Amino acid sequence: MQNVILHSDLNCFYASVEMNEHPELRGRKVAVCGSTENRHGIVLTASYPAKRAGVRTGMANWQAREVCRDLVTVDPHYELYLKYSRTVRQIYRRYTDAIEPFGMDECWIDLPFTQDVSGDGTHIAEEIRSAVRKETGLTVSVGVSYTKIFAKLGSDMKKPDAVTAITRDNFRETAWMLPVADLLYCGPATTRKLRACCVHTIGDLARFDPELIRAKLGKNGIMLWRFANGEDGAPVMPAGYEPPVKSVGHGVTCVRDLEDDYEVWLVLYELAQDLGHRMREYGIEARGVQVTVRDRDLDWQQWQIPLPYPTRSPLEISQTGFELFRARYGWEKPIRALTIRGINPVNDNMPVQTDLFSDYLRREKRRKADDCIDGIRNRYGYRAIGPAALREIPPIAKDKCETVPMPPPMYR
Repeated sequence: MQNVILHSDLNCFYASVEMNEHPELRGRKVAVCGSTENRHGIVLTASYPAKRAGVRTGMANWQAREVCRDLVTVDPHYELYLKYSRTVRQIYRRYTDAIEPFGMDECWIDLPFTQDVSGDGTHIAEEIRSAVRKETGLTVSVGVSYTKIFAKLGSDMKKPDAVTAITRDNFRETAWMLPVADLLYCGPATTRKLRACCVHTIGDLARFDPELIRAKLGKNGIMLWRFANGEDGAPVMPAGYEPPVKSVGHGVTCVRDLEDDYEVWLVLYELAQDLGHRMREYGIEARGVQVTVRDRDLDWQQWQIPLPYPTRSPLEISQTGFELFRARYGWEKPIRALTIRGINPVNDNMPVQTDLFSDYLRREKRRKADDCIDGIRNRYGYRAIGPAALREIPPIAKDKCETVPMPPPMYR
């Protein structure tokens, strides 16, 4: 018998933390916004009074101020949000160790010795909701169900500070009437394809011919069809679970548009420093490099290329990425954002077939130097040592919003 699964979602998380820390903000129209100067000038989250005034997540700051003239904007404080997130998860751990984060403000919680969704499961969800409010000052919406997907759907149905149960007996009446876009992983492009097939609600999807869905959307379509029918069997991952690393990447929105190759090289080389450090931590090396470019008009292009040998050297990764960029990008428009990614990883202790034309001794010396540099940075800070080329700091934002933990893919 499957356990009861909860999905907890802290309401207006960033804004709620700011109002908790600054009581004078309570009851006002508050939005936590990225830095306009660093070109992250969008609404990250808004309080319920601000939402009722028309402010939405993802709006540009100026758009939010236009729809809500008395909006109070606050800079984000990510370390503070992480502190609150850890405190709330300690409350969840009173009931189970099977807690799977889905970002800072959301978690799935598996109740291993509970089988009654509408009874014991709902009772525990109410206890959690009450404890979070009493001990942290935040509110949480909790979905209770027998699958992760329906638990997530339940937490979205009633906000703020509410508990919603979706059971095997009532999911058709409760979930099937909702728009298909409410289903997790049913994004805008998929929603448009489904609407073209006259699939508008979750119930429409559940009753649709699965073979036609497969023909239209492939295996992802079948996955969504199973979700709609309550057949999601994905378990809640246990505490400490780390999904296999499929790739390691880092990207930034630059504080000004990049106009020439040299500026692109500086940004790629800076980003590759982080890639090398993280791959060393994971004990992997990349067998390929992928570069993504977003131009001034927010159009994007992406390319990738295999490496002749596995590496985690920041210099080798950035050089390969830069050569790929120069071969593919025509400079029709200035560049707003860049991402570089190490792909197709292998364990760093895997043997490598040598050849007669590569200088492996030189590569081994570089590898030891990179390891030494990483050790110095770990001890004395990132800027304690680095390449001379990066003494000229590239035009990258300093607010570190790209380093905030994001939810990993749940289904692979």
